[in-house]
Amino acid sequence: MSGAPLFPLVGVPTFLRAPLCTDLDQLDAKIAVVGVPSDEGSPFLPGTRLAPRSLREHSMRLCAGGAGYYDAGAGRTYLERELGEEEIVDVGDAVILPTNVPDTFAEITSMVRRIVEKSALVVALGGDHAITWPVVAAFEGEPMHVIQFDAHLDYEPFGHGLEFTNGHAFRHISNSRHVTSLNQIGIRGIRNGREPMEETIAAGNRVVLIDDFREGGFEEMLAAIPAGDRCYVSIDIDVLDMSLIPGCVSGEPNGMLYAELVDALGRVAEHLRVVGFDLVEVNPLLDVGTGTTSYLGAHTIVEFLGRISARAET
Repeated sequence: MSGAPLFPLVGVPTFLRAPLCTDLDQLDAKIAVVGVPSDEGSPFLPGTRLAPRSLREHSMRLCAGGAGYYDAGAGRTYLERELGEEEIVDVGDAVILPTNVPDTFAEITSMVRRIVEKSALVVALGGDHAITWPVVAAFEGEPMHVIQFDAHLDYEPFGHGLEFTNGHAFRHISNSRHVTSLNQIGIRGIRNGREPMEETIAAGNRVVLIDDFREGGFEEMLAAIPAGDRCYVSIDIDVLDMSLIPGCVSGEPNGMLYAELVDALGRVAEHLRVVGFDLVEVNPLLDVGTGTTSYLGAHTIVEFLGRISARAET
């Protein structure tokens, strides 16, 4: 029936029902969503490789009919033009080569680089947090800041041949020549060791512990970055309190509330030029039946996209 409403379980699950672009040579959009279904960097429980598909499915519950979303508090509608004019596309998933992590990472970087060359905002759906390094590597040549929302530093020392886990990503990123600064927000919990903490600080990275975040440390960190500079944002879902994210293996107590995270992301969007971001560590295998964690992840992505797009219009 022509004009019939599309309910969440109807249709092909692209992110926000955006058009699917399978040929990056033909990419002509402002925002490109790419799935990175890899969890070979997870040293504990697997399952985050299933998150890109789950995030897409739950995104179909949002922005019904491609009309954007209305924020009553702000008194405005976000993403209406971007969806209506097909400025958001889903480009599918990066090539994943099981057990071959170096070549998988090379495939991720290659695909994301092609999106960057088309001047589209990159939205990467993880996967575990190891995938952030090959995504950030695709921006090489253009200086940018990296802002990491996370419970953990993910700054483990290299040893025993280990360098591709989700605990090593930000040591690689910190050492990347095009990364102007690394800012680690929401850090907490007794699994952050002394050595990684001392080494990330000694490297000149800014660490904002969760208590500091609530006492103005985030605002001070953001003010230290020149307004309008390019930045990449990485959102580990475990930055939120563990009570909110049953589908996350690395949840920690005393995390951010959703409102705190979205407010912080909104401030980043207002102050800086976001050229890409990812959301990682959602694990559908551990989630409750309603997919609470996937839904919250999709919700976070959509709200952040709304704030980024609103800034671009000013």
